[in-house]
Order: sequence, then structure tokens, then C-alpha cells
Amino acid sequence: MPTIFKALASITVWILFVIGCLGLVVPTVGWAIKGDLLTPPATILVFMWSAGIASFILAVCAMKLRHMLE
Repeated sequence: MPTIFKALASITVWILFVIGCLGLVVPTVGWAIKGDLLTPPATILVFMWSAGIASFILAVCAMKLRHMLE
């Protein structure tokens, strides 16, 4: 596998990882600061959490694929 593809895969994994972290941390902190911890989360909050988790899963799959192709 050429080194450029390894570099692109690594960059993609890092971007997905950062998006996953931000997709989980930012909405949760905003929800906690707002003070609505006893009420059910809004639909957009659940969507942000699911997008963050999906981003983590895609990052793991991309890294596993990169290692399999070596």
C-alpha cells in the first residue's frame, strides 16, 4: 500500500475521532449547563450523541481496514 494512502487513512481516522469526541462532549456539557438534567434530552441532543458514536465506530473501522491492507 503506498504511503500516501496510509497518510490519508490516518488523517481521516483522526478527523473522525475528533468529530466523535466533539459530538459527545459538547452537547452533553451544553445540556448540563442548561440545567435540564432531570428532563429527557431533546431530539437534537440524541442525534448529536448518535452521530458522535457513529463517528467513533467509523474511525475504528477505518483504522482496522488500514491495518488489514498493510
